[in-house]
Amino acid sequence: MMLIQLVFAGINILYKLALDDGMDVRILVAYRYLFAMAFLCPLAFFLERKSRPRLTWRILMQSFFCGLFGGTLSQMLYINSMKLTSATFVSAMTNLTPPMTFILAVSCRLESLEIKKAGGQAKVIGTLLGLSGAMLLTFYKGAEIKLWLTSINLLKTDKACNQQLNLHRESGNRVLGSFLAVASCFSYAIWLIIQAKIAEVYPCHYSSAALTCMMCALQAIIFAVSTQRHTKEWKLGFNIRLLSAAYAGIVASGSIFPLLAWCIQKRGPLYASVFNPLMLLFVAILSSILLSETLHIGSILGAVLIVIGLYIVLWGKGRERGEVHEQLQVQSTMESIEIVAIPSTNPSPGNKSFCDAENKGDKFEAEEDGP
Repeated sequence: MMLIQLVFAGINILYKLALDDGMDVRILVAYRYLFAMAFLCPLAFFLERKSRPRLTWRILMQSFFCGLFGGTLSQMLYINSMKLTSATFVSAMTNLTPPMTFILAVSCRLESLEIKKAGGQAKVIGTLLGLSGAMLLTFYKGAEIKLWLTSINLLKTDKACNQQLNLHRESGNRVLGSFLAVASCFSYAIWLIIQAKIAEVYPCHYSSAALTCMMCALQAIIFAVSTQRHTKEWKLGFNIRLLSAAYAGIVASGSIFPLLAWCIQKRGPLYASVFNPLMLLFVAILSSILLSETLHIGSILGAVLIVIGLYIVLWGKGRERGEVHEQLQVQSTMESIEIVAIPSTNPSPGNKSFCDAENKGDKFEAEEDGP
């Protein structure tokens, strides 16, 4: 999961550079999943051709919705939000994914609330703290914070243009960008729930990821072609557009999606979402160095609240797992208890059977409802 967040941080930087180059958001998403499909389909065919279960209409429909919520819709919303705000801001907002995943998981009965226990209370408190941090991040800015004395600005726009863009973002675009980021997190949380469901009946990570990317590519191409028909916009040269689409498709989707599906199958959708604060840290460092982005007090405080809430949820989840593990251990111990009956030294006629058993070296098991 740490490797996944590092790769996702690289996507944010390349996305911002591709948008600065004038690349259309819809075309960028379409190319991403075309590259991912071309990379994953041969791998899935050769690696899982003997272990892959039969493909059913139910699995196809689940893959379609995985592609819609986890790929096409979430990426469209995410990149448009980044276009209106900044890479660091959008990365901070993605930390809302765990509390949203928790709410959906409780609704779908993949997680238990148990409000009377400490674990359930921690998950509720952590969710509320995360939402409070998101509100602070959206509506409060504060003073600027300089992380480095010098930085590299890979964006084409000069400093004056960047200042005008920042003033433009401070208006209603910041609120709209926040709304799009929240919608992207909600869409991604829905994908995590659907992915957990599909992993139960189709536990082939490469094939599942290939199906998802195929559905994403189909949906994104249909949407992009219907809204952007200029062939000039679809051309890719040896530039940042090709690098962004190839990195996002081959590395982030083709290589990371199977790994993420494996993590979800092993530890559940909530566990897979609790590492998002690492991406915020990576993006904040990279964007301040490479994109000359400045942080603000409001962003720092909001991100801290989101991260605290996130790890309170994680603590509650870990406590619940510990309680369940202890209950299983107690139950297993009670079922395997054996009582050895030792006869008295002066046997009476009533316990003659015990003496006979001692002479034979036998052990007696006590019945569960016995004395």
